[in-house]
Amino acid sequence: MKNKNKLHILENSSIYVAAMILFTIIIAFIRPIAVIPAVVIIVLAVIISSRMPARRNLAMNDYFEDMAKEMDENIAASVIYSPYPLCTMDTYGHIIWMNHAFKEIFLHGERNDTMDIYDLTGVKIHEFTNEELKDKTITVASINRSFKVQMTSGKHWGMDTCDGVKSAMCMLHWIETTASEELRRMYREAWPCIALISIDNLDDIIANAQDYKKATIAGDIEKLVRQWALKCQAAVIKRSKSSFVMFMDERNLQNSEANKFPVLDDVRTLDTGTDIPASLSIGIGANGKTIAQTEEFAEAAMDLSQGRGGDQVVVRRGTEVNYYGGRLQTVEKHNKGKSRIVALALSQLIDQSPRIFVMGHKLPDMDSLGAALGVARFAKNRGKEVNIVIDTWDAVDMMYERALAEGEYNFIRSDYAKLIIKNDDLLIVVDNHKPSISECGELTERVDRIVIIDHHIRGEEMIANPTLTYIEPYASSTSELVAEMLQYANTAKKEITHFEAEALLAGIAVDTKNYTIKTGVRTFEAATWLRRMGADPTIVRQFFQTDIDIFRDRAQIIAQAKRLPGDIAISYSRGPKKNISVLISMAADELLNIRGMRASFVVGESDRGGLRVSARSLGDINVQMIMEDIGGGGNLTTAGAQLDMDLDDALRLLEKVVLEHTAERLQKEKAHKEKSAKENGVKDNKD
Repeated sequence: MKNKNKLHILENSSIYVAAMILFTIIIAFIRPIAVIPAVVIIVLAVIISSRMPARRNLAMNDYFEDMAKEMDENIAASVIYSPYPLCTMDTYGHIIWMNHAFKEIFLHGERNDTMDIYDLTGVKIHEFTNEELKDKTITVASINRSFKVQMTSGKHWGMDTCDGVKSAMCMLHWIETTASEELRRMYREAWPCIALISIDNLDDIIANAQDYKKATIAGDIEKLVRQWALKCQAAVIKRSKSSFVMFMDERNLQNSEANKFPVLDDVRTLDTGTDIPASLSIGIGANGKTIAQTEEFAEAAMDLSQGRGGDQVVVRRGTEVNYYGGRLQTVEKHNKGKSRIVALALSQLIDQSPRIFVMGHKLPDMDSLGAALGVARFAKNRGKEVNIVIDTWDAVDMMYERALAEGEYNFIRSDYAKLIIKNDDLLIVVDNHKPSISECGELTERVDRIVIIDHHIRGEEMIANPTLTYIEPYASSTSELVAEMLQYANTAKKEITHFEAEALLAGIAVDTKNYTIKTGVRTFEAATWLRRMGADPTIVRQFFQTDIDIFRDRAQIIAQAKRLPGDIAISYSRGPKKNISVLISMAADELLNIRGMRASFVVGESDRGGLRVSARSLGDINVQMIMEDIGGGGNLTTAGAQLDMDLDDALRLLEKVVLEHTAERLQKEKAHKEKSAKENGVKDNKD
């Protein structure tokens, strides 16, 4: 009221002065004798008017000062008693002030002067200063409520007494989103997912099963699939005798992922009446924008699952891909029909191309170089010019030097290959299918036609749009696949040189650990044919000889090996070494010779920079999946990776990943032992 009165006085004084002047002028016109008094009055009015702005300004200042005080009081009250939680904190996350709403939500009305933001929310201080904070939903687990947080930064307000650094105060506005987040969660959980299911090698199982099992095995597997669908509240449709399609929601898919898809174990342990275990390949698509896109994700996941050898589930959500299972060795295919078809298709592609380029993977081993030499012979027998792209040969120096001495092969570096290759040339990639690990990944982008020949389990990354793909995880090596294709080469001249036969035989030997792992009937058939073509085992053995320094280093690696739970050996080679890939692979192989060891991992420093990891397994531990978690790959028993970090950090990372992968198996083994002990105890008591 006081402010209103002041403003009213200001307004009235101006009116009064104007009225006086007007009245005086009127009197002067009516009675001229009164002109002198009128002038006097006007002068006085002007003087009064001239002094009015100062008085007005003074009054206005008083008015606004009083009004601001009243506004400050109202604003302060609205902030303190606002229904929206507010708090201020310093640079270190200490809460300086909080309003009543914040206190009621986070402290239940209790006072706690030592509380900081991390204690209340579980969110570290640096996350509040992140630019992406505005797009982030913070869930406070202690109260099971979600918030969007808006931060208003303040100016420097004081001096830190410890280091003298100025601290800043900011205000956090907490906007609750619990209800909307719950709706969003329910929406996501209800989103449809599509699962494609295929029975691996059903025809082989039926062909080898006893008569009484032939009619029931497919039905037994189908029963297990439908039981899984029932648990998932899913609908399942049988498409053929060996394939199904299933529809489920995201919530049940997440439950299956949490349980690691027990249907795989159920089918794997099913009595088929044969030595061939039953298994499933499952590809699941989820989180597609449309049902059609979800189906595309499912089909891509199925391709990955089957390309990786089956007995596993691959879940694809957009660009995110997760793998489950993959415990079984891939089952050897006795039918060589596909090898013959691929050989025919490759012959046609070679005939249509002016030049042929062949490359393996970086840091090639004997399988990579042996397969490249075999493919080169395949193309040379058809009268084509062949360039083999290779940059390093540390691990295969003896084989490479022998190839140079033969004088029949055109080896070129990656830089030169990139200059001369043309889009109508044919690029054949052997012993890998990933651009990132190929000898020169850029070449895959410069040609229209690419052929992939590989035995490694297919990974998420793959060369885009290959013209012909021959990936067979069952095979012992790429050299085995190439040896079979050479037998089906559609040329009048099918001979290969003694050296090429020896190179292919060495490639098979290195990947099978001298025919001790992943060795099938077709492996020995390929080796027999190579021996028939002139391969000398004595010369092959010479390819594996190393100098005495490598022998000493290998012994040191073995001596300092650490044994992890689950019978796993892990070791390292410290200090850059030239032939590190050869050294650590030999050491990893040797560690498997220790009684009881199931898998081995060796890390070493390369003289070219970075670290190399070599992983080996006897088959019950999938080292390929372990290596994929750190950016590598391979197959079930042989895998590797390249890392760019400190050796000690790499060892800690490797140990952590290995233990995570083996924890479930160790838990199951423990449970099995406890069950067996309990059963034996009951039996002893009965006796």
